[in-house]
Amino acid sequence: MLHWRGPKSLSIIMERAIRVLGKLSLCDEVFTEEQLARSVWPQTVGKRIAARTGRVSLIRSRLVVEVEDSVWQRQLFSLRKQILAKLEQALGKPLISELEFRVRAPRRPPAMAPPPPFAIADEADGILDPALRLVYKTARKKAMGHAADAGAAPAEVRRA
Repeated sequence: MLHWRGPKSLSIIMERAIRVLGKLSLCDEVFTEEQLARSVWPQTVGKRIAARTGRVSLIRSRLVVEVEDSVWQRQLFSLRKQILAKLEQALGKPLISELEFRVRAPRRPPAMAPPPPFAIADEADGILDPALRLVYKTARKKAMGHAADAGAAPAEVRRA
């Protein structure tokens, strides 16, 4: 029976499991080499570096990792031999022979919402011609009055 002692114990267990799976021929049928490489990447480099890296893909025997900027690219490039050794240890076989760190495309900042359209208190105020505006308001008032009369008419009829 395994006893859980925390995240460090879990990472050791995961590394051992991946090593065992890597040695089995059945593993190739269940997991692709790229899936195996992706799964060991965070444990191999640690949480801090894994948080600063993006998509991980395997092209032949080259592991391509996206990084935030050129500073991270240079730092990780200088650590590539140590990372390769840890990856081989975690995978249990020399699956990856080369590392490439690519600066990911910059993200666009969130776009600002367009300003709300100019709010008009009364739709008639949008009519520029003063005489036409007056005619519109008068016609609207009559129409609203007729609508109110039409609604009230049945009630008056019932009273009679």
